[in-house]
Amino acid sequence: MVAGSDGKTSAAISLVAGGIAGGVESACTYPFEFAKTRVQLYGHEGIRNPFMVVAKVAREEGLRALYKGCSTMIVGSIGKDAVRFVAFDSIRSLFSDPETHRSSTAQSIASGMLTGIVASTVIVTPSERIKTALIDDARTQHRFRSPLHCIATLVREQGALRALYAGYVTTTLKQIGTTGFRLGSYAALKDWEWVYFRGRVDVDGATTSFANGALAGTLTTLATQPFDTVKTKAQQARAVGTLECIRAVYREDGVRGFWRGTVMRLGRTMMAGGILFTANEQALRALKLVFG
Repeated sequence: MVAGSDGKTSAAISLVAGGIAGGVESACTYPFEFAKTRVQLYGHEGIRNPFMVVAKVAREEGLRALYKGCSTMIVGSIGKDAVRFVAFDSIRSLFSDPETHRSSTAQSIASGMLTGIVASTVIVTPSERIKTALIDDARTQHRFRSPLHCIATLVREQGALRALYAGYVTTTLKQIGTTGFRLGSYAALKDWEWVYFRGRVDVDGATTSFANGALAGTLTTLATQPFDTVKTKAQQARAVGTLECIRAVYREDGVRGFWRGTVMRLGRTMMAGGILFTANEQALRALKLVFG
């Protein structure tokens, strides 16, 4: 039986809905992820508007360049968001009230933080490493013919652990923060709306889900940008240590450098948060309708 008899979302439905949402979100917003990664690796080059960065790359390198590494990110997003949602629902259920199935804001954020560790270890770090290496290589050496060729080359040159888990510490710290804030704040917003606006607002509707997701994405970006900047530096094609990356960012731009790419990332995460949670809520509705 797919749906639990206690009214909670089953693990199977949560897994599939999370995967669908992750794939839709990453496909829609990848050019902004590409622009953000370029800025973090090579600086703003005089341009801070994310739309201008996207236009410049498309004009100089072609539209296909904007989707370099996209297939890796889509596969990774399907996996990581499937893992995130099912892990979050499972962990949060341990803290939730057995009758209402709801948790406090602190419990929701703590559940999200634990989920971040799981997601980073299982799928986020390897997929982010390959995506970043592909974007870096497209600008520099042009060695990698495909994601699989990239993986094979890096494993041969650096060993499997270094090839797939470079930047693990900063990625995990970022995931603890992003998943904690993103899923935790979204869940807290929904619980608050259920208490105060149920009957007047469609809490699970597309408009409300998009607004909640966009707000959660904004808060998450502002709080965790330094981890993302250092993580990106650590995952470029050549092997670079985490401390070396921190020193390099500080040497180049000072403290402000750790928030390099914030505008680019906000351009993506506001839309991504809205799309992700809207797609997840709608997928949950459809799956529950089909499987009961």
